[in-house]
Amino acid sequence: MVAKLRQDYKDKIVQSLYKSLNCTNIHQVPKLIKIKVNRGLGLAAQNSAVLNKTIAEFRAITGQQPVTTLARNSVATFKIREEMPLGVTVTLRGEKMYSFLDRFINIALPRSRDFQGLNPQGFDKFGNYTVGLTEQLLFPEINYDSVDQARGFNITFVTDAKTRESGAMLLREFGLPIREKI
Repeated sequence: MVAKLRQDYKDKIVQSLYKSLNCTNIHQVPKLIKIKVNRGLGLAAQNSAVLNKTIAEFRAITGQQPVTTLARNSVATFKIREEMPLGVTVTLRGEKMYSFLDRFINIALPRSRDFQGLNPQGFDKFGNYTVGLTEQLLFPEINYDSVDQARGFNITFVTDAKTRESGAMLLREFGLPIREKI
């Protein structure tokens, strides 16, 4: 089954952005390449129960097995050893990416308390957007009773846009509720 957002991108969003960005070629229209979801646990990752719970949560939220990130170097002042687990990350592409984006926009964001829209300052100069969530309970896949502590995570939307403005236009066309600049 083709995700609804992927079909909307092909049918409507490409044409809309083609006209509004004054593109000369259809391949100049920016597209969403991948979505990265990650959580840094720091020293809490040494506790195998916390690490396993985070892996299970990410698997439920994204529908994909996360990768454990390891320390590259030892840092004595932070009590970090080389190859020590420090967090988890998932890279979503294709159908899973569009499915996650649809659930994020239509289910998770409306569940957040006092939601006024996403901060427009999360864009880098290449049109990629990063948003930090404070708790995992925004997603209905997470059972409230199984959560011992609210832990936040970051979601990065990676586009092939050339500018901040074109990346913002693409994500707004997908339906991401990004506030206008204040």
